Amino acid sequence: MTDLPPHGDAFARAQADSAEFPVLLANHAPMVMEAMRQMGADNARIAAWYGDYVIAKQVPPQPASKGPLDQTTWGTAIGDRTREADLRAFFVAEVAQRGADQAIRHYVPRLAQGMAGSAFHPLMRLAYAIIGKNPTEVGHALGYWAACYLDVPMDRAALPRTQNPQDIIAGMYDLPGARSYTVEEDLLWHNIRAVCALPAFPALVGRLEMTPDTPRQMAALSLALYAQTMDFSALHAVTGFHWLRTIRPHLDDPDALYPILWAIIAALIPKIGFPTLPTPEALQQMRAAPAPEWPDIFSAACASPDEHDISLTFSAYQEGAFWGDPLYRVVAARRVKLIGG
Repeated sequence: MTDLPPHGDAFARAQADSAEFPVLLANHAPMVMEAMRQMGADNARIAAWYGDYVIAKQVPPQPASKGPLDQTTWGTAIGDRTREADLRAFFVAEVAQRGADQAIRHYVPRLAQGMAGSAFHPLMRLAYAIIGKNPTEVGHALGYWAACYLDVPMDRAALPRTQNPQDIIAGMYDLPGARSYTVEEDLLWHNIRAVCALPAFPALVGRLEMTPDTPRQMAALSLALYAQTMDFSALHAVTGFHWLRTIRPHLDDPDALYPILWAIIAALIPKIGFPTLPTPEALQQMRAAPAPEWPDIFSAACASPDEHDISLTFSAYQEGAFWGDPLYRVVAARRVKLIGG
């Protein structure tokens, strides 16, 4: 899907909005509008969706600037949402100077450990900037990431070591405090932050060692988790690995980001409800379920007001094409209510 028509004025308006809306929820509009474009929605539908979304979510403009940042001062604003406009302006300028690819290679390693910020939706924005071939959006995504930076603590020397991502998920079921922590607001990133703060968490997630097959294992486990639960939090595991795979070619050491994202997914296991993963036989039965073809799923998704219908559908389409697993099409059809289950 290349050489697509432009989005129209709605996308330019969306770039002026804040990256979050009350109370500290991720503004999906720029990313979802790109997903809709990729799935064939016309500018009129994209503009109508955006207009409804901004009103429904009460999306505000970016906060006022507190002053420009440069290469020596931008680090002082990391994790400060009040500097969102300044960080976004800084990174837009950096992308203009360095080029999108080099800006990603230079800055993402510095930001990677803070991937949990805004429930890792800055990763989403960066992925869709790449999909849409939009250098300015790359800058906005990096600025968003910096403003919402949330550290994921990991003890990378922890023992015993494992090369199986499922061992990290299994460890969450007995992690001290994982069944009794509290949050101020029931937001994904508040849950992530609270679980990350549990004393035993850094050692658990730090045990994982990457192998060449680890990205495939993580994607498959994420899909199984979502197919079993159809849970809102588990949805973000499927989409998250699509986003990370999308930015992978623009990183010198992409494997360094996978354990961080897996730690974030592990931190969401309590929110998902400590689910039981399906057996291989159960997964095969799900794969065999009849499902509409992708154009019908795209139409249903683009007609939906729900940003997560659209996000999941496009991520499932791209992941299904890459990994060759028909279960992605089944869960997408289930998400947009074209089939039951």
